[in-house]
Amino acid sequence: MTQHTSQATQASPLRDSARRTLRLEQQAIGALIDRLDAHFDGACRLILACRGRVIVTGMGKSGHIAGKIAATLASTGTPAFFVHPGEASHGDLGMITPGDVVLALSNSGETAEVTALLPLLKRMGVPLISMTGRPASTLARHAEAHLNAGVEREACPLDLAPTASTTAALALGDALAVALLESRGFTAEEFALSHPGGSLGKRLLLRVGDLMHDGARLPRVPLGSPLRDALLEITRQGLGFTCVVDAQGRLAGVYTDGDLRRTLDQHSDLSGLTVDAVMTVPGRRVAPTMLAAEAVKLMEDHRISALAVVDDAGRPVGALHMHDLLASGVI
Repeated sequence: MTQHTSQATQASPLRDSARRTLRLEQQAIGALIDRLDAHFDGACRLILACRGRVIVTGMGKSGHIAGKIAATLASTGTPAFFVHPGEASHGDLGMITPGDVVLALSNSGETAEVTALLPLLKRMGVPLISMTGRPASTLARHAEAHLNAGVEREACPLDLAPTASTTAALALGDALAVALLESRGFTAEEFALSHPGGSLGKRLLLRVGDLMHDGARLPRVPLGSPLRDALLEITRQGLGFTCVVDAQGRLAGVYTDGDLRRTLDQHSDLSGLTVDAVMTVPGRRVAPTMLAAEAVKLMEDHRISALAVVDDAGRPVGALHMHDLLASGVI
């Protein structure tokens, strides 16, 4: 038995505590499934009909969860932001407009800073969705829709620190966001638009035309060119291949570093060869509108490092190299 295996099987009070916590939080999330009712549907309908934003609020640990829920909603097609309930009573209530919906979190449903907003929200006619652990609480009773995130007990052995209850609220917030996302038909491209700086945004937003080498940087030689000219063009542009074009400027084939290795294997004398005799026909080609991520897959599937980019008429307009995809962060 290795030392690692021995350590893994030894009793550990720390791991026992961690397992107990995870089981309790797992049970808390599992209990939410059977508890979903018409109030969840009502909450979704209120948000889907909202002309403004979803204002998410909560105090203390519930406030931290509320901030995360607001961020998740905003990134999945539901305009939302977090408002601190304490600040709302001192001026930030001006951030809430009659066209908004408020989602208020409080495990007890009696948090003073949150319940203090009730008269103001009612006066403004702003619909309220509450997420509490007590369906009979003040916040739950005054809400148009109540999401029950109650737990039997906290993972904290003192049953005091918010642990299982915040995990349940977080999971219920995710369930709400995903239900809204699917109802709206929210797409991966729309997600990328709100995450343009992330790797997902780059994979989904960048197209071949954004990254390709064009103009004077496009390697090409005409049909009938001596092989020597094709090799000079490959060396000059440094992309590992050149396009070979016909008299109308259309792509007839490509000549690559790999083709050169095959040429050397098959021909002892290169002096009389033209590029036509040894080029790859028709050559892999893509449109400038293709997603860069799709070009990556094409390169990987065919084990090539560069692609010719052609227009609708089949004329080369650019060249794309794997290095360009690496530098852009698509890979």
